[in-house]
Parts: sequence; structure tokens; C-alpha cells
Amino acid sequence: MERGLKYVIKGMKPLKGEIEVKGAKNAVLPALACCLLARGEYQFKNVPRVRDVFCMLRILEHLGGKYFFKGSELFVDTSHVSRVDIPYELASKIRASILFLGALTASTGEAIVPLPGGCAIGKRPVNFHERGLKKLSAEITLDHGNLIAKASKLKGGEIILDFPSVTATENLLMAASLAEGETKIKNAAKEPEVIFLAKMLKKMGAEIKGAGEDTILIKGKKHLKPVKMEIISDRIEAGTFLILSALFPENEIIIRNFPWEFLEYPLLKFREMGGTIEKFDKNTVKAKRSKNLYPLEIQTAPYPGFPTDLQPIFAVLLTQAQGLSTIRENLFENRFLYAMELNRLGADILIEEKTAFIKGPTPLTGSPVRATDLRAGAALVLAGLLAENTTVLYQAELVERGYEDLPGRINALGGEIKVEDELQLINRE
Repeated sequence: MERGLKYVIKGMKPLKGEIEVKGAKNAVLPALACCLLARGEYQFKNVPRVRDVFCMLRILEHLGGKYFFKGSELFVDTSHVSRVDIPYELASKIRASILFLGALTASTGEAIVPLPGGCAIGKRPVNFHERGLKKLSAEITLDHGNLIAKASKLKGGEIILDFPSVTATENLLMAASLAEGETKIKNAAKEPEVIFLAKMLKKMGAEIKGAGEDTILIKGKKHLKPVKMEIISDRIEAGTFLILSALFPENEIIIRNFPWEFLEYPLLKFREMGGTIEKFDKNTVKAKRSKNLYPLEIQTAPYPGFPTDLQPIFAVLLTQAQGLSTIRENLFENRFLYAMELNRLGADILIEEKTAFIKGPTPLTGSPVRATDLRAGAALVLAGLLAENTTVLYQAELVERGYEDLPGRINALGGEIKVEDELQLINRE
């Protein structure tokens, strides 16, 4: 018996109404680590109440910080942070725990961070973080699974990333903001979440140029100050709702807080597939699909390319396209674990090395399936809505790492998803 959360999904129910995109959890996570660079009180608006955010907050709490929510506003106080070590049981649950490495080293001169966990989508090495901090004069050692960083004072340097890693760019941005002199990060990640972090650091008093470009220049400051920020909309959740809107031709869904400017390439592919998008104002859209969907060729790439996080989501709708679609995954070698689960529902997906071949259209029928990671879980929720009869999604807690109350929000549109906690049921017995 699988233990944890499960979603029981009744399929074939057209959806109608409005749904709102929450704040980007991948913008919140580095922002929380950033709170260590200047001790004091921070205020964040538009914060999603998801498991990953609470996990980062528990790490902050362990270090000596405090927090409380008021609706979607989050208040954080780092005035009494005194520890520099992160416990394994927290770090093992979230990849973003590595973001504390740069912030702690820069602000206290020392950090003890276990090698991080997170979704099992493939290798995400920490050597980019390690090499980058060494370029800033930190000493890094690995001891019993812990990364230990020490630096009496970080000093600026030139860093060339082998790959435009988002978390490495964010870690080094934070560390360089308190380093002596100038730091140059080449081949930097360009994601909107990186630009958001740079804006936060600049508001705190840092001097940063080039965020969103290949090279970022940072002039370190002796001191920074706490700030208030509003979190940007979650582009991956928005892309998920785009496909949700197109599951059935009868769907009538309006999406609010839609970050149009962050989704240029996915929107291009959506239209190529046969989708249409009506724009009501700057951040409100209505997405529809034609009766017949066309196959696509997708290749994932760092921003502004097609996001790896959206390829499982698009794959669901491609099962209904007329012909053969291909998705080439260029970032994570285990990203296609969801394909076997979609095939259990009736999809026809063949994986050959880094490419998925999706034949359509294939009718989907309810079945027990398992979330293999956060985005795979979201894709399987959409597939369950599209399938006949009932789909049971196990390990649904993975979905809740990045989506706030997804079942409740879909139910408000006319869907039918019941949430069951297997552990509670066992304890009740």
C-alpha cells in the first residue's frame, strides 16, 4: 500500500470559470536565502503556500529566523539568526537548500550545508556552486556528505559557468553582493527568477548590472538592508493552466495573473499545436483549443528556450494530437519517468535515449498512477482530468511541493478531485 497523499480524479468533466496564477515558488526560495544577507525584517507579497516554501522556512527557523503568514503575505525576521548549519533531514527534502551556501558564507563567513535532495529528475551537480565560491576566495570541503564553506572575507572574481545553472547563478549573485570588489559571472542563467533576485538585491543596496544577459557584473557592498518585495507570477503554473484550459474544446477558462512576457516560446508552441489565446488585458488571458490538435517538435533548453518543467505538461495534450510528436529533453536525463505512467492511462509514448515519441490521438482511461516528481505529478493530474472514469494519483504530495491547493482550484472550475491522506486512513484503522 502506497503511503502519503493520493488524488482521486474523476475525468471527462469540461471546466469553466476563472483561475489565478500564484506567485513563483522558484522566486520565493532564493529570496528566503537572500534574507540572511542583511539581518532584519522582510515582507513578501504574493507568496504561494506550497511545501517547498515551508521547507525553506523551516530551514530559516532552524538557523534562528522567524516567520508568519497573513494570507499570501509572508513576514520574515532574520534578526536573531545565529547558526550556520542545516540539518540533513531538511536539506534532503529540497534542492534549493543549496542556496543557503552562498548567503551564509557571505554573511557569516561559514556554512555547513548537506548535499541537497529534491525531485529525482536527474543529476544536478553542486560543483558549479563549489567552483564559483572558490573563485570568490572561499574554502570548500566535503565532509560526511556536508559541504563546508569558510571565508574570512569573500573577494570578487571572474566566474565562468560551464552551464547556465539557475541555482548556481543565484548563489553566486548573493555571495558576490557582499564580496570585496567586482565579480563577473559569465554564461549566467537568464531566467525571470534570476532577474527577480537581482532586483531584490539591488533594492537591498547591491550594485548589479546585466541580470538576464550572458554576463552579470556585481560590485560588492559592505552592508545591505532588508526590503519588501512582491513575488512575480509563476510561469510554470501559468503554463500548466494553459494546457488545463485546452484539455477539452468545451473548456471556458480565464487565467488571471498570467505572466505573458515569461512564456513566449511555450505560447508559440501552443499556437502551433492548434491553441488560441485571447488577451483581455496585460495579465488576463483565455486559452482555447481547436477540435483537432497538431503534433509538435519540442526541444527543452535554458530560458528563453522551452522550459524542461513544462514538457511533461505539454506531453499530456500531445497524446491527443493527430500524428507523431517528439520531445527532446536536453537538461535532465530522468525527466521522462512520467511517460510510463501516462502509458498506463492509454498513451502511446516511446522513449529512446533523450527523445520521447508520442503517437496520437489516443483515448485515455483511468488507472492507478504514481507521481515521479513535481511536474510529472501535475501532468498526471491533467491526464486524469482528460481520462475516462477514475484515476488515482499516488505520491501526490510531490505536486504540493509547487502548486497551492491544485485540487481545490480545479474543483472550483467544475472538476472533481478528492484528496486522501493514506497515513491518516491507516492511523484511523
